[in-house]
Amino acid sequence: MSWPTPVDREPLHTRSVTFEGYARGDGLWDIEAHLRDTKPFFFEVPGENQWQPGEPIHDLRIRLTLDSQFVVQDIAMAMNRIPHDTCPQALPPMRGLIGSSLLKGWRRTLEAHLGGVQGCTHMRELLFNMGTAAFQSIGPRLRRANPDKAPPHLGRCKTWALDTPLVQRLYPLHYQPNPLKD
Repeated sequence: MSWPTPVDREPLHTRSVTFEGYARGDGLWDIEAHLRDTKPFFFEVPGENQWQPGEPIHDLRIRLTLDSQFVVQDIAMAMNRIPHDTCPQALPPMRGLIGSSLLKGWRRTLEAHLGGVQGCTHMRELLFNMGTAAFQSIGPRLRRANPDKAPPHLGRCKTWALDTPLVQRLYPLHYQPNPLKD
């Protein structure tokens, strides 16, 4: 599929998000997320702050330290650039994620600890997607160590349905033919 050429338009906002995974020397894993928002023009929140074109409005970072069961062992957070003075008040509740599992109920956990006015929308969005980054980072290493264990992504999307040829080829122990399809 090709990407269609857009009509004439004006750029308004850029959000850059990156996720990186690391194997630590102590046997734990770090998953880091970085969010940066900029605008290509002068921007102002009246009575609070002003930003020049390209100057970060948000510059936010999170580091989750996980064990091999995807349980949060520690969390580090930074709000290097923020639009409002009250934004850092959303950081302390994030410490409540320590001990939570990214494998079981991660989205519900985020909503319970950081939903609504308890947290920061942008930090919550980063955390939500850090689960996928953790699977992408840690999963291949764990599968090499324990090839008989089903990886957590099986049965979680169209491509990784348990009855697909891909699962049959790569994970034959976990392949489950669908008699209704054949």
